[in-house]
Amino acid sequence: MSKAQLVFIPSPGIGHLASTVEMAKLLVGRDDRLSITVLIMKFPFDNKGTTTQSLTSDRIRFLDLFHETSSTADPNSKTLFYDYIENHKTQVRDVVSEIVSKSESESTPRLAGFVIDMFCTSMIDVANEFGVPTYVFFTSSAGFLGLMFHIYTLQQDITELKDSDAELNVPAYANPVPAKVLPSVLFDKEVGFTMFLNITKRCRETEGIIVNTFTELEFHALKSLQDDHTIPNIYPVGPVLNLKGGSPNEAQNSQSEADIMRWLDDQDPSSVVFLCFGSMGSFDGDQVKEIARALESCGHRFLWSLRQPPPKGNIELPKEYENPTDVLPEGFLDRTAEIGKVIGWAPQVAVLSHRAVGGFVSHCGWNSTLESLWCGVPVATWPMYAEQQMNAFQLVREFGMAVEIKMDYKMDFGMKEMPVMVTAVEISSGIRRLMDGSDEIKHKVKKMSEKSTVAVTEGGSSYNSLGCFIEDVIKG
Repeated sequence: MSKAQLVFIPSPGIGHLASTVEMAKLLVGRDDRLSITVLIMKFPFDNKGTTTQSLTSDRIRFLDLFHETSSTADPNSKTLFYDYIENHKTQVRDVVSEIVSKSESESTPRLAGFVIDMFCTSMIDVANEFGVPTYVFFTSSAGFLGLMFHIYTLQQDITELKDSDAELNVPAYANPVPAKVLPSVLFDKEVGFTMFLNITKRCRETEGIIVNTFTELEFHALKSLQDDHTIPNIYPVGPVLNLKGGSPNEAQNSQSEADIMRWLDDQDPSSVVFLCFGSMGSFDGDQVKEIARALESCGHRFLWSLRQPPPKGNIELPKEYENPTDVLPEGFLDRTAEIGKVIGWAPQVAVLSHRAVGGFVSHCGWNSTLESLWCGVPVATWPMYAEQQMNAFQLVREFGMAVEIKMDYKMDFGMKEMPVMVTAVEISSGIRRLMDGSDEIKHKVKKMSEKSTVAVTEGGSSYNSLGCFIEDVIKG
């Protein structure tokens, strides 16, 4: 029986690592001919380390890659992230050399290819040195992948569209895409736009692109990609989710989780709105107060994951507040004690799965989007960075499965420039429409939840697509 080994290279960041780990577990669970080595890069500013002990498998191993950031490196450099990944090439080469030498001398599975994150496309060079194919594991939507290829095909400067009311016709989307929801990186003519084009160019050089989505959700986008024969093979295999919850990069307080779940147990079905903005989502004090006023005025029961932003200009992850009263309106916790609960870190999947939760105010990260659909919880969109505005656009306009609080809200990572304030009136209006509004949206989300389950079960669209990927890897 031919056995094959894949090398997975996720980019730093919990959202990318979590999806990659789940993908690796899915593959080895599906086919015992496969084994996987996951190479883990840690953000230079992430002090918490990466914990993978709970993810052990006899056919998945995790190797931490260590790289010291140059003392002369500019922390505000626009190329810092990409340079950081590039500087890991030597270590990756050394690890892969060891894998190849062992496979030649021992009964170790042969190296069959690399599976890399979209931000790690420079690692294609290393795969080429060893004469093995590269696949991209794309942790965003098929729609966004289609946008990338469309912008690359246009080869025209779109930075002039910044802050305009222009719209783009993109084959992967059924509706015209407002320029205001395009990722900020596209409007950075100096560095970002060029990097975006280069990533897309390198994606075209790969053997295939594994996308964390499913046909029933993104039929239009996937068809447009598959109809374009200049694009590599597309494998929609999602939703690939960590349904057991927890966080791969830090040990969480189980007592805190138990407390949250007990509180939810005491609430009526579908009565609670859950507010959570991802591992890098946080707001300044003035915006926090607007959210608090909105929650008081709309009167819905709420569970609010509140995180403290890093100091202005610093590239760090949000932290827990030692005392949330420091940032909340005076008396807020007392006045809302009967209807709400303010927490730090949230066990997101466990919360979304709870019968008491009826709506989700979300940053619309793609993992969170898939989790909310899987759990059948409608969303009020409040995107922050990266491609989250595009995800919000899909949820509201393309799918009709969400309401909008703000679709074009943008925040710089590091909070060097504060975005426009979202008022308490806008927030409370969005929450009311989410919790009290259209039954049509709730019905659509419930149906898509059912379809997402079918997609990954035997005979489903994603199950079959994953099988095609495995066979392509094995036969080389």
